[in-house]
Amino acid sequence: MDNNETYGGKIMKFWLQIITILIIIIIASIWAKPVFADDTNSQTNSSGSNTNITGGYTTTNNNTYATGSSNDTTSTTNNDTDNTTNNNSKVPPPSANAPSYSSMSQDVCSMGISGSVTTGIVGIAGGKHYTDENCERIKLAKVLQDFGMKVASVAILCQDSRVFSAMEAAGTPCPWEGKIGKNAAAMWEQYPEIRPDYEVYLAKLKIKDKKDAKVAKEIEDAEEEAREEEERIAEEEAKKAEEEAEKRKEVLKKIEEAKERKEITIHVDR
Repeated sequence: MDNNETYGGKIMKFWLQIITILIIIIIASIWAKPVFADDTNSQTNSSGSNTNITGGYTTTNNNTYATGSSNDTTSTTNNDTDNTTNNNSKVPPPSANAPSYSSMSQDVCSMGISGSVTTGIVGIAGGKHYTDENCERIKLAKVLQDFGMKVASVAILCQDSRVFSAMEAAGTPCPWEGKIGKNAAAMWEQYPEIRPDYEVYLAKLKIKDKKDAKVAKEIEDAEEEAREEEERIAEEEAKKAEEEAEKRKEVLKKIEEAKERKEITIHVDR
């Protein structure tokens, strides 16, 4: 499999994990139910303060004097106060900032990837390091080249399918276990399954086979047309020769008849 596809697959897997966690949190928040207190003096507070005061106080004074007089006083106080302040303020959570990743060195073939997602309920951020295999190949090839190992340097670059195809297209196939040139090409032809570009190689073979079959069909049709044309010409020539023979036969017959009637004397060269 191509290394670029492997690297892209790792990134896709990381983001799928982040999206799955986010979906689980959103579903859990949707299923959550509010809890209310069992109180007849109900208050509703979305954001702010509610004041609910209910009155209905009654005071009764009964005074009886020794003289026989009485004084009855009844005082009723109704105090209904309903003070409601609603401030429907929906403030999102702080933004989720993606962490910063660095390779810390110019000689390290590593790449940092990070991302973040923020909604009205939750924010998520994450990151991870990935190894760049193409970068590693280039650095290893340069070191081998500096050590004078030219074939090994080319061989490690040939692990990349693009380099392998380019070398084959240039007529300089990649090395095969110590073999180079035509010998290496013969071995790659014998064991195509271990080529780095095997899938692309199969696709090219299908295209070539299809094109070759088309060309072979065109050549076969052209040869058939040429054969039919030759047969037609041969038939016409045979028919023409037959007609000429018939005409000559008739002429000879007339000459023979004339000789018999002694009308003319003629010498016929045969």
